[in-house]
Amino acid sequence: MIESLRRPRVFAAVTRLLALTLLPAAFLRSPGRGRYLACQWALAMRYPAEDLAGLSEPARAAFTAARAEAFWRDHQLIGLTSGHRDAAHQHRLFAEEVHRTGSVTAARRRVLPPHESAHVRGTALDVRPTEGAAWLERHGAEYRLYRRYDNEWWHFEYHADTVPMRLPDPGALRPPSMARAAS
Repeated sequence: MIESLRRPRVFAAVTRLLALTLLPAAFLRSPGRGRYLACQWALAMRYPAEDLAGLSEPARAAFTAARAEAFWRDHQLIGLTSGHRDAAHQHRLFAEEVHRTGSVTAARRRVLPPHESAHVRGTALDVRPTEGAAWLERHGAEYRLYRRYDNEWWHFEYHADTVPMRLPDPGALRPPSMARAAS
């Protein structure tokens, strides 16, 4: 138990040490953005399976800027569990959830179909760890990143022009065509 509580702190300390070690090389490579670059390199080593490809350019820029700020200012790591998903992958996730729960309505509380998913549009981010998500919830609006659902502490979306409504779950705001079909 104590070991499992200590491990994230050790990983965070090692990642910060790595970023500090990489700082001189980062400043040589990009003098005006050395801290940002060292942070991105260190986090890429900490979260090697992370894939930012497919995120919209504004969402990627907002996310990397936010986590660099979290890293240097508050010593908080934020990793990406899932970002962009192609429509086929999102469809598989939705179909699996329908199968698991036994209904489309129940599945929509956890996974949206591809045509409604911000992951498919490249504007949704599922982050980790919980402390990183908590930091992003407190500071994400500065970067136009918002937690969307009460039941998903990890899910944030980039919204350039609006502050989105916080919903209890992904299926809470059903498209008009589904609402008519359910009636």
